Amino acid sequence: MMGSVFQALTPVVTLIVLGFLIVRLGWLRAEGMRDISNVAFLVLAPALLFRNMATVHLSEIDFTPIAVYFCAIWVVFAIVMMKHGFNKRAAVLALSTTFSNTLMIGVPLVSMAYGQEGLVTLFALMSVHTLIILTMVTSIVEFADAREANANSASPGGSSRFVRLGVTLLKATKATLLHPVPLPILLGLLYSTTGLALPPVLDKTLLLIGSAFAPIALMLVGATLAINRDLGHIRIGLLLALTKNCIHPLVMFALGMLVGLKGVGFKVMILTAALPIGANVYLYATRYKVAEREVTASIAASTVLALGTLSAVMLAIAHLGQ
Repeated sequence: MMGSVFQALTPVVTLIVLGFLIVRLGWLRAEGMRDISNVAFLVLAPALLFRNMATVHLSEIDFTPIAVYFCAIWVVFAIVMMKHGFNKRAAVLALSTTFSNTLMIGVPLVSMAYGQEGLVTLFALMSVHTLIILTMVTSIVEFADAREANANSASPGGSSRFVRLGVTLLKATKATLLHPVPLPILLGLLYSTTGLALPPVLDKTLLLIGSAFAPIALMLVGATLAINRDLGHIRIGLLLALTKNCIHPLVMFALGMLVGLKGVGFKVMILTAALPIGANVYLYATRYKVAEREVTASIAASTVLALGTLSAVMLAIAHLGQ
């Protein structure tokens, strides 16, 4: 069991360490990181997201265990938001406690543990995972941003409050639809409804571009750790990591038992909830310039802690009934 976890996590840890060393060796400076982050967020991620969504067949997916998984996400997300308030920082912190590294860690781990049957459930989740979570978070962040921008634009009268609310909603909706994460997801989903396969040349091009996203994002996490030497953010980063690795799967387990979930699908959803934090969260933090140090620390801590927490979760769910 420990061997499977180690095999899945080793490439992730290696890329984070590599990013750390690149900065320490002087090959990458702080002023260049923002440009690399923009390339990852504005070019690589959209290619990956569009290609993944363009091949989705929603009619073939059993959404019962997936629906429970998202209920668990919303429970944890809401708790973190209530603790930190309704603002951009709270939304990014909440995202770090609910967004799993399903691609780089989840796929090899589920494949080794549950084979093709488990992968069917995981791929079904992955087909809507990014669409739902990142679109939700983008909407919250953009709404909070627009609300802050319009907070002092009018007097506190009743009618002006409705005007400000309307302006805020319009700005948030526009920003969400034109955002480089939800937009390619929605476009890919629309393309999938046509039933057409992607042209081979376009498919290969998007595959090459999108495959660069995960390693670059993880190296940026390590680079940020090397640049930010202030240890004040370590405590909250560790708390976020523990919430993601431990509380999230516990909530998933409780809700699943409550509605009577069983079998491999249930086990895969618990395991997915226990996966460490995905690198996409780092790009959100840098995009909105909030909680960058905390998120960086949480991703690194979550990945390292997963060596123990994932093994414990896999041992525990092995005893669940079929």
